[in-house]
Amino acid sequence: MATSASQSNCWLLQRRQLDSITTVLAEMIATAMLMLLGCMGCVQNSVFTNSNFQSALNFGFVVLICIQCFGCVCGAHLNPAVTLATYVYNMISLPMALAYFVAQVVGAFIGYGLLKAVLPESAIYSTENPNGVCLTSLNSTLTPWQGLAVEFLITCVLISICCGVWDPRNATKQDSLPVRFGLAIACLSLTAGQLTGASMNPVRSFAPAIWNGYWDDHWIYWVGPMAAALVTSVIYKHAFRRELEESEVDETTMSTKRTSEAELA
Repeated sequence: MATSASQSNCWLLQRRQLDSITTVLAEMIATAMLMLLGCMGCVQNSVFTNSNFQSALNFGFVVLICIQCFGCVCGAHLNPAVTLATYVYNMISLPMALAYFVAQVVGAFIGYGLLKAVLPESAIYSTENPNGVCLTSLNSTLTPWQGLAVEFLITCVLISICCGVWDPRNATKQDSLPVRFGLAIACLSLTAGQLTGASMNPVRSFAPAIWNGYWDDHWIYWVGPMAAALVTSVIYKHAFRRELEESEVDETTMSTKRTSEAELA
């Protein structure tokens, strides 16, 4: 009996370790997909036409795809700022948060590397993008502090959306999440894309910077999103998040059941 229990515990431990590895691997692949497809949609030169509208919409659709593919596996954070917010919300342990961060950095590096491997140099470097495609940089009319404020504010909005999704009161309203997040990213990119590139994601800015050796104002794209994630998640958690009472949970469950039955009818 003791041997059987020991083998069972060993199997469970191995299964948990395998699940953790699979989760981190999925996060890496999802982030690589974000960089490859997202930045491919930003190519602009004399042959390929593009605009802020097209790039913003493309990134929104790519986020939709990534969440649809890997959201059920790893949550598809794609972004250290989102991972920091999940840690503040006690949804992820510190070791796993660090593993996610490493996966996101490596995934972004691989994704942009694949982009450079499959596209001609004329698509990576052009008159429109002399330092490299998909680099996030400040509009020449903005000061670094203004750029920092823009990145901070738009990331606050993104993290507020995440916190709203994670609120227990929204537990039964998780349908169409990929579409919601995709449209949110597209909206924020349309709003601030021409100002700062609307990164909201340190690794999304880091990968093009390291591959092209372009570091002008790069600190903005780490400080702004990470500070916004910390501030927004802490405020939302303590000011707005509410746990459901048991009676509310039962009523919500019954309401969802009635809605499902009505749709089937």
